Amino acid sequence: MSFASSRQGNLALAAICLSASMFGFEISSVPAILPTLEKVLHADFQELQWTMNAYTIAVATVLMAAGTLADRFGRKRLLVVAIVAFGATSVLCGLAPNMMVLIVGRALQGASGGAMLICGIAVLSHQFSTAADRARAFGWWGIVTGFGLGFGPVIGSGIAALMGWAWVFLIHGFIAVLTVALAWSAIRESKDPEARRLDLVGIVTLSLAVFCVAYVITQGGDLGFTSPIALAIIATAALSLFAFIIVEQVVPHPMFDFSVFRIRPFSGALFGSMGMNFSFWPFMIYLPIWFQTGLGLDGLTAGLALLAYTLPTLVVPPFAERLSLRLGAGTVIPAGLFVIGLGFFIMKIGTSGGSLALATTLIGALLAGIGLGATNTPVTNTTTGSVSSDRAGMASGIDMSARMISLAVNIALMGFVLLEGVQKRLGAASGAFELAQLRHVAEQIAAGNLSALDQSSLGASKVIAPAALAGGFGDVMLYGAIGVWVLAALSFFTFERRKDVDGAS
Repeated sequence: MSFASSRQGNLALAAICLSASMFGFEISSVPAILPTLEKVLHADFQELQWTMNAYTIAVATVLMAAGTLADRFGRKRLLVVAIVAFGATSVLCGLAPNMMVLIVGRALQGASGGAMLICGIAVLSHQFSTAADRARAFGWWGIVTGFGLGFGPVIGSGIAALMGWAWVFLIHGFIAVLTVALAWSAIRESKDPEARRLDLVGIVTLSLAVFCVAYVITQGGDLGFTSPIALAIIATAALSLFAFIIVEQVVPHPMFDFSVFRIRPFSGALFGSMGMNFSFWPFMIYLPIWFQTGLGLDGLTAGLALLAYTLPTLVVPPFAERLSLRLGAGTVIPAGLFVIGLGFFIMKIGTSGGSLALATTLIGALLAGIGLGATNTPVTNTTTGSVSSDRAGMASGIDMSARMISLAVNIALMGFVLLEGVQKRLGAASGAFELAQLRHVAEQIAAGNLSALDQSSLGASKVIAPAALAGGFGDVMLYGAIGVWVLAALSFFTFERRKDVDGAS
């Protein structure tokens, strides 16, 4: 009997799948409770953004470091530590008395979640030794991870409605206890005797650059983009990125091997990674606000409506994989990105209002989900399959880092576009606003508080706030559509140039 078919193998697989479900659930379920956090913890718009950005930036920070540390000190050991930390930080988030504590908890949760994710992948790769066993293990892992991402919004909405928002986090404390018990008893320890040294300088410089970019986009309106503080942060981001590029060229064991970017299928697929996280995933944070405040759905109904956005990401991948084998990733990936953009453009039409606004939004959301489902698996397979086997782990790390960095930056950018769109329309409709007051009211409306105008000293027609919010969301949807279409074109022509080279030879 092989290990994979034994009781111990099944328990080990269950532990990894539980950890993967927790990681995915905390990405997709939390956006569904953001409107609740605005009311209960009095979160402002920037705080809602940082509730998600703290998680994603922390994940991107630890991905490469955690893999190296797991290889050196033991994959099982670090996985168990990461699961315990994830459970503890989830409890911290659930017990948070204010947004500052919640944001700090989310950063710690993201760091432990990123380590948990990468260690789980490493354990699967080494725990299941044969190709058939690994295929089965990663198949189940993909299904469970997709379930956490796809059904996270409706499950999170249901938990919040029945038990309160805090249980979206607290529930992981109990799941973590079960996961640790399974992992400790079933997973075999493994190390790499030739593990690389930790590229600490590369990790610090890249993380600092990403944090500074996200910070200045998110807080730039309050700081003033031309203020000395903002300019200093921008300069720090640029210098950190430059230092990262230089460091990765000279250190003996870089976390990024830039030579892989010369492999056109890898680069074409990487544009796909960026495209998905340029548009689809960051918009999941704002879509619940639009469903609840813009379209008037209650929390649970909004969670069910989000299934139009997420469910296709579970159903479409098997068909996308068959298309990829027949037509090639160079066709399927750009086509999937194009469909995401088409979905965003149709959702924008829905912001015009009218009796068909909800139906139009749902159709657009469904198309965006179909495009994501068509893109995701071919991207993953191409980034790892287009390099030699000894560099597959590094290629996977670059792919995951590109996803998390694109997600973090575009959470901030979408929030900036939304806020500017709301503020522009408020200013046009209510010229009496002072600039500081205008921005404050715009932030409240963008966070889902349509009564902010009535609470202001100016007062206003009840028509202005919904129209401003709809216009802002229309701008975000157009931004997502254009951005992902540009990346679709870059992906297509990168793959195509590879074909031309092959054909010429």
